[in-house]
Order: sequence, then structure tokens, then C-alpha cells
Amino acid sequence: MTGSSTSKKGTIAVSLTNYLDSGCIVAGASGLTLWATQFGLSSFAVGLLGAVSANAFGSAIGALIGGHLADKYGRKFIYTYNMLVYMLGVTIIMFAMNFPMLLIGFLVTGLSVGAGVPASWTYISEMADPSIRARNIGISQFAWSCGPAIIFTLGIIVSPLGLLGNRLLFLSLLIVAFVAWQLQRKLEESKDWEAEQVKLKESGNRLEHPFKTAFSSMVNVKSVLFLVGVYLFWNLVAGAMGFFMPFVYETVGGLSNTQANLLQAVLWILTAASTYFGFAKFGDRVSHRGLFFVGALMAVASWVVLTFVGMSWVGLWTFVILWGISAGIGAQAFYALWSTELFPTKYRGGVQGVMFFLVRGSTGVWSIVFPVILANLGFTVAGTIMIGLLAVSLLIGVIWAPKTRGRSLDDITKERYGNTLD
Repeated sequence: MTGSSTSKKGTIAVSLTNYLDSGCIVAGASGLTLWATQFGLSSFAVGLLGAVSANAFGSAIGALIGGHLADKYGRKFIYTYNMLVYMLGVTIIMFAMNFPMLLIGFLVTGLSVGAGVPASWTYISEMADPSIRARNIGISQFAWSCGPAIIFTLGIIVSPLGLLGNRLLFLSLLIVAFVAWQLQRKLEESKDWEAEQVKLKESGNRLEHPFKTAFSSMVNVKSVLFLVGVYLFWNLVAGAMGFFMPFVYETVGGLSNTQANLLQAVLWILTAASTYFGFAKFGDRVSHRGLFFVGALMAVASWVVLTFVGMSWVGLWTFVILWGISAGIGAQAFYALWSTELFPTKYRGGVQGVMFFLVRGSTGVWSIVFPVILANLGFTVAGTIMIGLLAVSLLIGVIWAPKTRGRSLDDITKERYGNTLD
């Protein structure tokens, strides 16, 4: 294991991937009505944009590819090339002159985001001391939360420029991506991955494809079902919010684009604060089950308020406060942590890729369905469905939360797999 300074440096550099993930989602979300007006998009076309983006199918496919490559060629391999793909995607969006061009830009950016996510969480976890693993994952999630907070704030500033302002948001992401590429391609390789390659070479065994090894034992099957259950049901709600919430505020609540972006900016500022002062500060100190329960319960309560109290300013601000805080200590942070702890090094990235594919792929389907439900059945029906999804995530996480706090990855692996991996 490398020193704490190297771990901190790597955590910061890799966390920029999370900033760029959430940043490109909300950059598209904040200007969704502007793009729809400019190109005369139908509700299906709007849903398709969300489906192929970093919010859904694009990142799902990218994760499936990137997770396997991270196991086969190393975590550093992803960081050497991935940001180049991201920069291409946001550049296409910046200069999009029609719907197909915009769609391609969203897809390319989504592929890059998906490829980077499994590698980033894996790298951070493998480089961290067991006593600060949740903290370091929390820092990466803090960066993920800062993306929307910053982009929505910038969106308010550039809103008088209309669609040009939204194009400028993607320019800001292009600049950050270039900085991230410069930092990430200079990172050291994960020592855990290097050690695994030595073991693999000495044994003479070939690394099987993660699709096969992920389901080679009941230990893996149970872990995949648990993690996908916790993350998928929560992410169906969060994914729809990340891309469509400004659209909902404007079409259902009658808010202006600036008001909608302001609400989202405050929500994400609260999420960033909750991530840093909640998950990062206490994730290594308190019960994971207890902290998860608090966050999950607040998430359910937030949607109960929005759905049944309505979009008065009291209802809106209560929703923003409850969801904003809950998201910082909720399912995504714990999924990022647990998904790196519950699988061995040799296919840690690949299995994450499979799970991320399932989660974001499902979100892609929901991204097409959600606007149709909203338009045809109304917000109350859509909101009730959201409440049910969050309740399922809460139950799965609270009942089956693993006891991994403060333990090394090797110790966790040995307890779960014994000598079956040798």
C-alpha cells in the first residue's frame, strides 16, 4: 500500500471523474428545455437524450467495457485514455447544430463517464488505508456532488444567454476534463492490481471474463443482488431527478428556468455538504447500517412531501433540504464503498462494470418511460412510484448491510471467499 500522500493525491485526481460524471448530466438537464425548443423535440426525443447520456445507457455500456479493461490492463490504462473520449463528447455537444449531433455527443460523453466510474471507485478503495477508506470514497462523492452544485450555479449566471449559455457550461467541463487528463495519466498503478498480476502470472491461470466469474459462486450472486438492489431502486429516482428535475419544476411547478436551476443548485450544495461533513467524516466511525438508514428515510420523506404537499415554495424547499442532505449519506456513497469491498481484486472492476451496466441501463429505460408517465398520468402518479422505489432501496440496504468498516480489503476477501481464490 502506498503512503497517505500518494493516496490523497490519487483520490483528488480520480475524483475529478466523478465531478465530470455528474457535471455533464446536469449541464444537459439545466438546458433541456432550451434544447427541446431549439430543435422542436418531442417528449420521446427528450427521454431519448436522457437514455443515451451519462445518466443511463451511455454510461452503462461504458462501465461494462471500462470495468473489464481496468481489470485486464490496469486502473492506470483507463486514466491514460478515457478523458480524451470525454473531451470529444462534450466538444460535439458544444457545437451541436441538430438533434442527431446532440444525441451523439451525449452518447460519447456517457460512454466515457461509464468507463471511468468502476476504475475510479476501485482505485480509490485499493489505495486507501482501511481506516480512511470511507473518507476517501466520500471525497470522490463530494466531487460528484460539487459537479451539479457548480454547474447549476454557473447555469444561473449564464441563463440570460439562452442556449449559448448552456454550450458554455459544456466548455467549462471540457477545461476540467483536460486538467483531469493531465493529472490522471501521471498516476501510479494500483499496488493491489500489480500484486494480483504477479499472482496470476505465477499461477499460470488466465483471468476469466467478469460475466462468468461474477456468477461463479453464491457469494458473488448474493453480493451482486444486494448491491444492485440498493443502488438500482435509488438511482431510478436520482437518475430521473438528475436529468429531468429542472424540466419537472418548469412544466409541473410553473417555475422559470432560472428558478429551477437555483433550486437544484441549493439541493446539490446541501448534498456536497452532507457528503463531506456526513459520509466522509463519519463513514469510518459509525455504523454503516445506521447512517444508511437515516439517509434512506430522509429520501423517502422528501418525495412524500413533494408528491402530496405539492410544489408550493414551502413544499419545494422542504423537498430540497431533505433530499439534498439524504443524497450525501445515502445509497450512492454506500454503493461506491461496498461495491469495492465485497469483491476480490482480480475482478473488482469488472463486476462493478456489470452492476453499473444493470443500474444505469435500467435508468435508461426509466428515462424514456418517466416523461411519458409524467405527461399522461400526472405528477402524483410519478411521485408515488418514486416513493415506492426509494422504500425498496431502504429495506434492502438496512436488512443486508455488510460489516466491513475499518477492515482491510484482503481481510474482507478472505472472510468471504476463504481459500477458493487461490
